[in-house]
Amino acid sequence: MNRNSLALCVALVATVGLFCPELAHAGLESSLMGIKTKLTGVILPLLSVIGIAIAGISFFTGNPNAKQHIAYAIIGCMIGFGAQGIVDFISQTVR
Repeated sequence: MNRNSLALCVALVATVGLFCPELAHAGLESSLMGIKTKLTGVILPLLSVIGIAIAGISFFTGNPNAKQHIAYAIIGCMIGFGAQGIVDFISQTVR
């Protein structure tokens, strides 16, 4: 394994440990619930806001595809901020 691959693996493990420290001392179900909570409560909304910012920069720089970028960012925000509701709806439907 070369140095870059090793650094990437260490960074990946550190990132997972940073976002999900409860994985070390929890059962499978509580670990999955923790991951779901972090994903739907933190990561997806954060990515949605970043997408809107990038689309806005694209618009202000005069990119010819800016309208498409904004449309995709808005759809991403709807999914990102509505993720918890989507997950709850699917879990209630399955039960």
